Amino acid sequence: MADTFTVTVDGIAVPAEPGETVLDACARAGVDVPTLCHDPRLDPTGACRMCLVEVSGQRRLQPACAFKATPDMTVNTASERVERHRALLLSMYLADQAVHDADGLPVDHAVKNDLRSHMAERDDLVAMPTIGSPRAAREDANPYVGFDPDKCILCARCTRYCDEIEGVSAIQLVNRGGKTTIGTSGMTGLLDTTCELCGGCIATCPTGAMHEKKAPVDASPADAMTRTTCNFCGVGCQFDLRSRDGKVVAVEAPKPGTTVNDGNLCVKGRFAYDFIHHEDRLTVPLVRDNGRLREATWPEAIERAAKGLNAIRDAHGSDALGFVSSSRCTGEENYLMQKLARAAFGTNNCHQCAAT
Repeated sequence: MADTFTVTVDGIAVPAEPGETVLDACARAGVDVPTLCHDPRLDPTGACRMCLVEVSGQRRLQPACAFKATPDMTVNTASERVERHRALLLSMYLADQAVHDADGLPVDHAVKNDLRSHMAERDDLVAMPTIGSPRAAREDANPYVGFDPDKCILCARCTRYCDEIEGVSAIQLVNRGGKTTIGTSGMTGLLDTTCELCGGCIATCPTGAMHEKKAPVDASPADAMTRTTCNFCGVGCQFDLRSRDGKVVAVEAPKPGTTVNDGNLCVKGRFAYDFIHHEDRLTVPLVRDNGRLREATWPEAIERAAKGLNAIRDAHGSDALGFVSSSRCTGEENYLMQKLARAAFGTNNCHQCAAT
């Protein structure tokens, strides 16, 4: 493009376009700049100061996530000044984390804890006394979303997600100074707000302060991840099933920008997985004999259904039959349903629940 210009990142010349940020240019150069408050779906805010870099002509370090790239800009992401800043910043974050493990790092409370990961990569953190948090924990009656204020770094990713992506603004930054925390209007429970319990705040939180109540609080390297399609509607959202010992223990949205749902899920997609292992779930076909249901094989059940449909058609005509398909089925399965109705049984009485 004619408007493309060049930015030099750590000695690497890369193309950039008007409106792109320094972080965009760094990513194009293959340079990993650590971030905490950044989410590509959200407007940059520069709240965490983790991504500060040296920019030519700038007296102060600048946030790569929010600072716009300009022609012939030179960026240094790993200078002594930058590294000294990151070490001190992480040291202050560490001092603000109330609970630590044997390694002196914040106790892990999430599958994804970017803050802990950044700290674990460094050996130059400055020892500081732990700061007693003035942010009091509180109970919330909702069954899914939990909040631990001691782990919150006030990056505002959760509140921005709720506002910019979901458009419901159920949570916000409340109070001032050291008492600033994540809350709701009037500090009511989430069930008394506009919250849709989508869990997007959990997924975007970089520290595990926002967490799922019913999922295991610890992440295990042995957990298996299986990419699949949500079957609660016909949108086709993708997610990853986290399983442990053969049992699904959590649902995670894929990385933003990689699937049709862009890392977003609704309350059903993210939290309604209990049915998978529910004791009342049917796992084999049932047929009725003398008014009682009994387990059967699939061939027997299919043959029983075919005989019943044929008997109704023979006795009352094809239009006495009706076929209803589900939006939870794939497009191919819905096609086969209407083909079964029209080609096999000779009726156009075929509908799909997503059309209602």
